[in-house]
Amino acid sequence: MDAEAGKLLGTALAIGLGAIGPGIGIGIIGGKAVEAIGRNPEAESKVRTTMILGIAFAEAVAIYALVISLIVKFT
Repeated sequence: MDAEAGKLLGTALAIGLGAIGPGIGIGIIGGKAVEAIGRNPEAESKVRTTMILGIAFAEAVAIYALVISLIVKFT
C-alpha cells in the first residue's frame, strides 16, 4: 500500500468512526428528551434547552473528527 492509499484509508476511518459516537449520542439524547417531555409536559422548555445544548456538544465531537480527517487528507 502506498502513502496516498494510506492517507485515504486514514481519512475514511477518522470521519467514519468519529461520526458513529455522536450519531448514537444524539439519538439517545433526542429519545430521552421526548420521553421526559411525555412524562412532564410542563418542563418542555427546560428539557428542550438542555437537549439542544447536549446535541451541540455531541455534534462538536463529529466536527473535530471531520477536521482531523481533513488534516490527514491534505497533509
